[in-house]
Amino acid sequence: MSPFWLDDASRPDTLPPLTENIDTDLLIVGGGFTGLWAAVQAKENDPGRDVVLIEAQSVAAGASGRPGAIVSTSIMHGLSNAKRIFPNDLEALEELGRENMVGFRDSLERYSIDAQDEWNGELTVAVNEAGLPVLQEELALHQQYGHDVTLLNTDETRAEINSPLFRGAVWNKKHSGTVHPARLAWGLKAAAIQLGVRVFEQTPLVGLTKNGAVVSASIAHCRIKANKVLLATNAFASGHRKIKRRVVAIRDRIIATEPLSDGQMESIGWKNRQGIYDTRVQLNYMRLTRDNRIIFGGKVGYYYGNNTDPVNDRRPETYEGLALVFKKTFPMLSDVCFTHAWSGPIALTTRMAVHFQRYYDNQVVWVGGYSGFGVSASRFGAQTGLKILDEVDAPELDLEFAKSLPAWIPPEPFRWIGAAISVHALATAEEKGGWRRRWLAMVKKLGFPL
Repeated sequence: MSPFWLDDASRPDTLPPLTENIDTDLLIVGGGFTGLWAAVQAKENDPGRDVVLIEAQSVAAGASGRPGAIVSTSIMHGLSNAKRIFPNDLEALEELGRENMVGFRDSLERYSIDAQDEWNGELTVAVNEAGLPVLQEELALHQQYGHDVTLLNTDETRAEINSPLFRGAVWNKKHSGTVHPARLAWGLKAAAIQLGVRVFEQTPLVGLTKNGAVVSASIAHCRIKANKVLLATNAFASGHRKIKRRVVAIRDRIIATEPLSDGQMESIGWKNRQGIYDTRVQLNYMRLTRDNRIIFGGKVGYYYGNNTDPVNDRRPETYEGLALVFKKTFPMLSDVCFTHAWSGPIALTTRMAVHFQRYYDNQVVWVGGYSGFGVSASRFGAQTGLKILDEVDAPELDLEFAKSLPAWIPPEPFRWIGAAISVHALATAEEKGGWRRRWLAMVKKLGFPL
């Protein structure tokens, strides 16, 4: 009942905690993707800058060690979502996304990070006839902005990935693929240390206060004085009580199969090994690992009070529904066993994409809210967060995404009630329709295009 990605012999030792008072130019709170990318880029931008990174547990122990890890050029949770939230900036956002992916891949090469990356594109598949218009919309939008995309009919889709559910697909072929998320995080940790970042794990942030020109971070029995602080706490929302007003910690469930045999691989095809999303009301996603396991995810949940470590998500029965969907998707794998099942928190917002919150006279910036699409977008989020923090004169900071915030979200118990109804509607709308689809349409109008 723990992430497949963390069950890895190459997992590095956890570094010791901070035990004495220190001062620094830049404090980064959070050892996930955003914090690690920020640490690396801060030192690349200014090798002489003193940078400290603290992590409450160990690097990749949180959300960054848990995703499906399908990556693409999108920095705004997909092109359709970018069009929904920032239609006037779409061309600029697309260019920023391409630049981000080039920088992402360049960093893997420069720091010799073995993230087991495969760049075979991504498929969006229609699971029934109702999904085919969605594919046409995706195709037209991606073609409009210069993506290398191909529309596949039923036979062509099943030649790529053999599922009786799939009726068609759009294949986005360039700058997208899959990575091993934990190995990516561990590689970034090593790169940061190599560049001179001081990294302390097992060091949770207790609180922040502003003392004159510096921000003081309380760390158990000691403190850190920093000129500036970047909060890379995403769904955990640590650092300021107001962060959670715009962020909901939704749970995403994932299962992993045992390695497939040659015969099982032959039965499903998937020779091009794309990352895959489907068009179900409650989206499912899937990808292959290097040793030919299928990672299959998408059953969401929410627990009262933004609980990021619920007991129920460590019980096998929580994943039975997801396993049944897997078996319907791949009936030829009815005898396959699952070796791992886990969940992870997603920082869901009405924007469904990264945003930036400013605190303490702009000396503290929180970066997060990727809503599940943060493996590659976190590099961009970190880069932008540093520019905001350092007041860099960059043209992208004049775009709406850098200046605006997602809508406020009601507190508990209203948050839990709304989430509970929405999660139930997502799980049952495909088969039962009725009020469930009407509810989801209403939620969409409120700003959550679930």
